Amino acid sequence: MDSYPSLSAFGWKQSLGEHRFFPVCALILLAVMISGCAMLPYETSLDEILERQGKNNRARYGYRCTAGAHRGASEEHRENTLAALKAANENSKYAFIEFDVQYAKDRRIVVYHDKRMLRLYGNLKAIGDATFAELSKITRGEIAAYDEVIGILTKKLNIEIKSQGDDQEDERLVDEIIADIKARKRDNDVLISSISGNVVKYVNRNYPNIPTGQVFWLTSSTYLPFDGLTEKLYEKISATQADYLMLHMANLRNIDDLLRFKPRGKTIVFWDFDDTMYIVHKDISDRLWGDSGIKTFFRFVRYKFVSAFQRITRG
Repeated sequence: MDSYPSLSAFGWKQSLGEHRFFPVCALILLAVMISGCAMLPYETSLDEILERQGKNNRARYGYRCTAGAHRGASEEHRENTLAALKAANENSKYAFIEFDVQYAKDRRIVVYHDKRMLRLYGNLKAIGDATFAELSKITRGEIAAYDEVIGILTKKLNIEIKSQGDDQEDERLVDEIIADIKARKRDNDVLISSISGNVVKYVNRNYPNIPTGQVFWLTSSTYLPFDGLTEKLYEKISATQADYLMLHMANLRNIDDLLRFKPRGKTIVFWDFDDTMYIVHKDISDRLWGDSGIKTFFRFVRYKFVSAFQRITRG
């Protein structure tokens, strides 16, 4: 009797896996061909960002980055205004929109970054010391209330809680924002961020399904190239359980260590004082919040195909 080699359980699974893998890749390749071999409008590479920032790294990373609108389309319009947010929502070069929230004196939630109105409107009045009507008068109607913008923005959102140093007030603001986004069934679309570690901890403790980001401007690791300082930065966001490490663009000078020490499941985001904001996709765990693993994998493979095609055509 002729004998045939038997397939082990592992070999059978491996064979099935291979048969499933190739059709998936073929579908992705077909999608790339149909849509054209071009990056999506909101995609770029980490290497291109470094070049634009004048950082001539010897290493070529090849990592995909997703662009968002920091304080809305704040290069075209005054930051955090209804005009800036609507423009960002309509512009395909942004995958998500970031804006800041805090309380006015009458407990109306307003979309504004600074504590005072001096930088943008030349007025020393603090946001928390004026009613929304007063703020609207000072800004000639430019300042936006949260309830005016949340209903018209359809893209994914990064809502930053502007901490005023009062934990109870910060927590009340978090509760109100999250209750609203849950009522609108948008909790899958929203990331809550803050410079306050206490705010991030509060969100993760009370709303564990809401993704969080901790914001940093300049840290000791920005300018001092010591491994321990970068590791300490990740220890800080591990302590607050933040999902996203949100760093000012100045921290690109430390990009090697930031990538080298990045734990899986923690995602780096860079922002600047203009409309610049980028999510860095180093590995498959680095997702735009709310995206499924399948969608993230599709974008990863598509980006690799398109990048390879562009390198070939450029010679």
